[in-house]
Amino acid sequence: MICRTCLRAQRALPTRLLQTTTQTQSLSTAARRLQLPSSRRLLPQLQHPKLFSTSPSSSYSSSAASTTQPTTPTSSSSTTPSSSNTPSPLEKPTYLSEGESQVWDLLHAEFAPIQLEVQDISGGCGSMYGIEVCSEKFRGLNILKQQRLVNAALGGLMKEWHGVQLKTRVP
Repeated sequence: MICRTCLRAQRALPTRLLQTTTQTQSLSTAARRLQLPSSRRLLPQLQHPKLFSTSPSSSYSSSAASTTQPTTPTSSSSTTPSSSNTPSPLEKPTYLSEGESQVWDLLHAEFAPIQLEVQDISGGCGSMYGIEVCSEKFRGLNILKQQRLVNAALGGLMKEWHGVQLKTRVP
């Protein structure tokens, strides 16, 4: 679903811009070529890398790296087993918008998740977010209590939103 503001922004684009843009070329790049000064403000949703991705979406999990590498025991290995089992810290994705970044920072600080995805699904205006959180802090809690914790952590931010799609789980 797309909000009215974003729908108006899409309608304002010249039709030749929409016809010449391919999936691998972002609309914001084409808009810069046409020298549209407000394309960055009007089209934030078109700059999101996941929107033009042809491959399956990737998740940012700190445990993925440690589970996908095969381990071969050697007698001369000097690494301790606990270092390979310890998940590395979750890194913040670089493509997040300002609103997504603010939500990501709050949830990362509160839950220390091993997987966290935040996406503005309103079309770029920041009125609706899709959030997935996987954290040990949810262990032993039912889904309703997990989601209430996330709602409490986001507090005042959620009052400004139209809606949220929230998925929580335990690793």
